[in-house]
Order: sequence, then structure tokens, then C-alpha cells
Amino acid sequence: MNEEIKFILDSAEEHMKGAMEHLQKAFVKIRAGKASPAMLSTVMVEYYGSQTPLSQVSNINTPDARTISVQPWEKSLLPEIETAIMNANLGFNPMNNGEMVIINVPPLTEERRKQLVKQAKAEAEEAKISIRNARQEAKKELKALDISEDLLDNAEIDVQELTDKYIEKVDAVLEVKEAEIMKV
Repeated sequence: MNEEIKFILDSAEEHMKGAMEHLQKAFVKIRAGKASPAMLSTVMVEYYGSQTPLSQVSNINTPDARTISVQPWEKSLLPEIETAIMNANLGFNPMNNGEMVIINVPPLTEERRKQLVKQAKAEAEEAKISIRNARQEAKKELKALDISEDLLDNAEIDVQELTDKYIEKVDAVLEVKEAEIMKV
């Protein structure tokens, strides 16, 4: 196969893998009823005058499926951590026991589960759009090459197969996440 064509296909696949990785990260942030340290990944704490991720100023653990514990490395940070979690608007009500911040993760209501499924579907659609954009870019680059019609047709078929493979992966990951969210 022509090296230029291989490079274009590899580049398209790289973009599609990136879309999948982004989707995986987005799905980690969508809670499915179980407590997870990743739920607090967006929380920023005021630490010596600068905004710092919560994970860089404390240990975050999940002692059980319904609880997250945040143990700061400096006890003086407890009020800031509590405030930061409240301000992050995650729907949590942190409790400070003088040693650590404890968060009880409330069980999801049916309505909230449906909202989360909608959110997951939106993220999956974003990933699909990104994959299709990579396909379009690859096709545009292929057409710019000075190659025979047969070679171009075969390369476009390869790009389409790659696109279909990644779209199927997105659908499979979404199906798993949907089941996880809807499981009571």
C-alpha cells in the first residue's frame, strides 16, 4: 500500500482512538449510583492562593459503594474542601468530622437516571461526530493525493470500515454505560 495512504489511515485511526478515550473519560464522570473518587475529579480547592485539584491536596477513597471520604493532607483545608465540593454543584452534601470530609452518595432517582442516560447518549453522539469528522478529513486528504481511481476507492473503503468499527465501539460502550446507570 502507498505510504501516503497508510499515513492518512493511521492519522484517521489516531483521531478515532482519541474520540474513544475522551468518551471513556466523560463516562467516568457520569455517576451510576456507586461512589467513585472520579466523581470529585472536577473539584478545585483554594490552596495557598491558587486553584488546585482536590486529588492533589488530599486522599480520596470509597470505603463502601455509597460513601466517599476525603482526607486532606493539612487539616486546615477541611473547610475549603467542604466549600469546594458544595460549589462544584455535584449534588453532594459533605460532612466534616474534624478529621476528614465524608460524602454520602444518595441513590439515584428514576428521573435522575434518565437524565444521566441522556447525558451519556449526548457524549456518545459527540464521539461519533468526532469519528465522522476524522473520516471526512481522511477522505479529503486522500482525494488530494495523486493516485489511481482504484487505489482511491480502496482507501476510501478502508476509511469507511475504520469508521464503522469505531462507531460500533461507541455504541457498545454506550450500551454498557446505559445498563450501569439504569441498574438499581
